[in-house]
Amino acid sequence: MQLTEAHLADLRTHGYIIVEGFADPAELKAAQDALWTLFPTPEAYFADPAVHAKFAKSQFAGIKLFPYNTPAIDALVTNPDLVDAAERFLGTDDLEIYKVELWAKYAGAIDYDQAMHRDYGNHTIVTPDTDLPPVQMTTFMLLSDVGPDDGPTHIVPVEHTADIAISPMLLGDTSLHDKAVPFTGPAGTILIYSPHVFHRGTNFRRADASRFVVSVDFNVRGAPWRGKMSWPDRALYPGWTDALAAMSPRARRLFGFPAPGDAYWTPRTRADVGARYPAMDMTPYR
Repeated sequence: MQLTEAHLADLRTHGYIIVEGFADPAELKAAQDALWTLFPTPEAYFADPAVHAKFAKSQFAGIKLFPYNTPAIDALVTNPDLVDAAERFLGTDDLEIYKVELWAKYAGAIDYDQAMHRDYGNHTIVTPDTDLPPVQMTTFMLLSDVGPDDGPTHIVPVEHTADIAISPMLLGDTSLHDKAVPFTGPAGTILIYSPHVFHRGTNFRRADASRFVVSVDFNVRGAPWRGKMSWPDRALYPGWTDALAAMSPRARRLFGFPAPGDAYWTPRTRADVGARYPAMDMTPYR
């Protein structure tokens, strides 16, 4: 679904929004079915957690990075309504996707409780300038239903934190816990927020619970001090070639791919890139 101006106004006012029904139902169902090519189903995991001991190594052991070699999940990353929301919130179409993570959590695998924190610690090597218009937008989309007992992220509206200095990024007390709003909802619900907004992960309160989300983060292009992932580093991973070939030129540009009309494109580079990506339609780059 396309976000309304009211959604974006709430995002600017509170630092976050939670919107149910964001994902297209058919695309969501295809992505959910594809999850089990990447992660154990909840039934398989809870039948023998010891077989899946890797999820006990850290809170973040269930994270997988883009690409996924799974078209149904790869397609969520450049969902046109998601890109539209980023362009309108950040006020430009000169954007890049700087992080994509698929994250699975299973109750009992490890302690998922976190302190209140801001995400900018590994999204920039400086600090956010909250006096200027936003330049980064972070998102989580639920791929499973999440209720209060399913380890939801808790996020704090910025009106409760305006007097807290931007640094340090981690709070050592629980003073904001009672101000936090749980990110719950049916699969397809999206959370959009800015990296300076306080939030935290929480523990499961059901022994058979699990949670699956995809996170896609956007950045206004041109600031080398912001970012997280290097896409050329991922370009040799299985699925990259198919994922880029399936994208529109606009979506490819979000990963740093040269736009149509860029000086990079010559008869020689078009031929060479076409050879590297045989399924890609090179017509827009002529």
